[in-house]
Formats: sequence, C-alpha cells, structure tokens
Amino acid sequence: MDLWLEGHRAPVPDETTAHDLPVAGALPPELNGRYLRNGPNPKPGEPSAHWFTGHGMVHGVRLRDGRAEWYRNRWVRTRRFTDGTPFVRADGTLDLTSVQANTHVVAHDGTVYALVEAGLPYELTPDLDTVGPCDFGGLLTTAMTAHPKRDPRTGDLLFFGYGFIPPHLTYHRLSADGKLVESREVAVPGPTMMHDFAITENHVVWLDLPMVFDLELAGRGAMPFRWDDSYGARLGVMPRVGDGPVRWFDVDPCYVFHVGNAYENGRGGVVLTGARYRDADIAALWGGIGGASSRTEAGTAGPAAPRAAAAGAGAASVAAASGTSRLHRWTLDLATGRASEEVLDDRDVEFPTLDDGRTGLPHRYLYTVAAGSSLVKYDLRTGTAAERGFGGHVGEAVFVPAEDARSEDEGWLLTIASDRAGSRLLVLDAADLSERARVELPRRVPAGFHGSWIPDSDVR
Repeated sequence: MDLWLEGHRAPVPDETTAHDLPVAGALPPELNGRYLRNGPNPKPGEPSAHWFTGHGMVHGVRLRDGRAEWYRNRWVRTRRFTDGTPFVRADGTLDLTSVQANTHVVAHDGTVYALVEAGLPYELTPDLDTVGPCDFGGLLTTAMTAHPKRDPRTGDLLFFGYGFIPPHLTYHRLSADGKLVESREVAVPGPTMMHDFAITENHVVWLDLPMVFDLELAGRGAMPFRWDDSYGARLGVMPRVGDGPVRWFDVDPCYVFHVGNAYENGRGGVVLTGARYRDADIAALWGGIGGASSRTEAGTAGPAAPRAAAAGAGAASVAAASGTSRLHRWTLDLATGRASEEVLDDRDVEFPTLDDGRTGLPHRYLYTVAAGSSLVKYDLRTGTAAERGFGGHVGEAVFVPAEDARSEDEGWLLTIASDRAGSRLLVLDAADLSERARVELPRRVPAGFHGSWIPDSDVR
C-alpha cells in the first residue's frame, strides 16, 4: 500500500457524529467554540496518487462551559467530490471550484472556510456542512492560498493565489468585513509551488523557491511539481501599501512549506522564521508522499533528480514519517540588500505556529511538531527549547490565548494526538506543555494538515 494511505495517515471510510464526549482533567471554561482541523481523506475505493490530493475532510470538536459537546467529521463537498468534475476543462481553462479543499480551515467575518491553494475557498456551516465555493462577489479570479494571514491590528485577511499560467502570483486583501478590496499582480519568473508567505507591519514577504510546475507531470496525473536547481531561490519583501517594487534577496537553495512568522527588527531589517528543507530533503520527502522522485518519473527533472533518486525509497519513507526540515531564520537587510541565514535547531520540525495576535509582529515563542510525535516550544529570546513526546502521532498545535493574558505564552495549545488506542483532543498549558485536559474522540483521526480554534464570537 502507498505510504500516505496507511498507518496514522490512513483515511477513514465515513462520516460520524458523537455527543457528550468523555473528558479527562478539566477543560478551561473560557474555551467556548470549535477546534476544527482539515486534511486529505480519499473516498473508499478512490485512492489518491499523492498525499496532498485526497478529498478534504474536516474534523471538529465543540467545546462549551467545560464540556465537549460533540465531535463531527465531514468531507468538504466540492464539485470535484460530488460530481467528479475535472480541474482542467476540455478547453484548457481551470475550474477553481473542482478541487480538494483539504489543507486548512479558518474563519473570517463570521464565515468558516475550507482552503486549498489550487482553487477557491469553500464555505462551511459551523456544524461542518458544505455551503459552496466563494469568490467574494465575483472579485476573486485566482486560487486562494491555504495560509492567509490576519493582520491583528486591522483585522484584514491577506492572502495570495499562484497559477500555472500568468498571472503566476497575485496578492489579495480581504477587509475585516469580508470584502475583497485589493488585488495586485506580482511579477515572478515562472510558476512555482508557493505554499506559504509572511507579513510584517508594513511588508509582505514572498518565498520564490525552486519547486516548479511541470506540465509533463500534470499530463501523467501526478502532482505537477519538481525541484529545479536552475530556478534559484530568493525571498521578496514588498510594501503592503502602494505599488512599490519587490526587493528580492537570493538565499541558499531550499524549500519552505510553512513559515513561523516575520517581523521588522527596528534596524531596517525583516526577520523571517520557517521550517526549511534542503534540496535533498525535499526530494526524499516528495518521493515518499507520491511526488516524482527520479529522472525517469519526472521526465525533465533537472539537475536535482540524481540526488532524489539516490535518496531511495527507504530514505523517502523516513523523511515522510519524521520530517527533514529544520527551524531556520533569515534576516533581510533592506538597507544593504544582504540576506543572512542561520539554523536555529537541529531537530526535524514542521508546522510552526504562534499566538496569531502576534502575526507580523515581534514575538518570543514558536510551537512546532518534531518527528511527528513531539511538540517543541521555542523561546526565540533565550535560544532555548522545551520538548514533550506523546508516544504516538501528534498534529499541529493551535495556540489559544487565555482571557486577560499577561504574557505571550499564557494560554492553551490544542492538538490531536493518536496511537493504536485511538485519538484524543489534547488541551495543553502553553507555558510548560503540561496536559490540562483531554477529550476522547469516538474514532481514529488520520494525520492531517492545519486547523483553527474558532471561538463562538467568530461565527454566525
């Protein structure tokens, strides 16, 4: 069986609902809302050719007044799911509604959206039923990233779309009241897989990295991206206001799925953190989850193909199981045009998160998943890290600030942990990673991607 369809990633065959879930410990009474998490889950009998291409399934737990009221899991009923429509129409145009909305789930202006970077967002009800695709009144004509950033000062939601054909990159801004008020094309050399980006108080930070679109792979039904040494690697800093040019900074070849945060350091520089893969690391990982991993598979795979082939199936399995990215920091000096880089830790980590109220601003803490089985809390001020293992698989940790928090790490981390006995929603004290409560879930929850805590005040 394919690696991405077995073990802790194995899909579940149906949807279910359970009420009055067992709770061990004491849920903080201030947690009134929904923890939602999205991930790929192919239909039974319809396996996916890549981990990233399974239909989206959102798992949710409703917390209120110290109780776990319900658990639900629901497929996102996109046109691809319900009708089997193709993403590329017969005339060569793209159907941005025919996607697998499987990567993230967020709320904005009272509405819940399931996201995938290839197409339009899909609106969900607070109980996870699918309403349908959203193009914000016909104004959104590109795909929408699965990693939008909310400005904690203005409430605006900033995002982008990348495309296989021009425009290859478009920046968008959604106002706090849900109106698409800005769209701006950004010039890049060609189509790449730009999974994430970052913002600061005054800038947008772009990741223009050498995972490039390959039409030949698309024709074979594969994820149509491959590593290309010749593309180069660079980070861009673009003013958020006005139409100023992007300042580009060459960096060492790498790939980044997920950034931690970015901010302005007060000395004319922009600081960015992220989980960084070297070229050999991303080649091994990509092969292990269904991507082309050799010259033969990738056709015109370019100079990196021999490294990918040399990694072999064993290395790919290890990479896919444990991750091979490390927490990295780039400092981009806007005065000199120079970029400096440093590895912050040797652990294999992914899914960096922080207090969303500090998005784009200086911050002290980051939380990551290490080797799929531990959480690591980084103190970026002291350079120290604390790790807690869970004896099974643990997913991305979502930070929820405590009411009237007086310190940046005063709050809770929500994550789903799984082992052979099943799955549970853990509520951890973000200060020391100790367990405050656990909610036993009625079924195993497959490993997935990203989630959100959505308080009752954020839905209607």
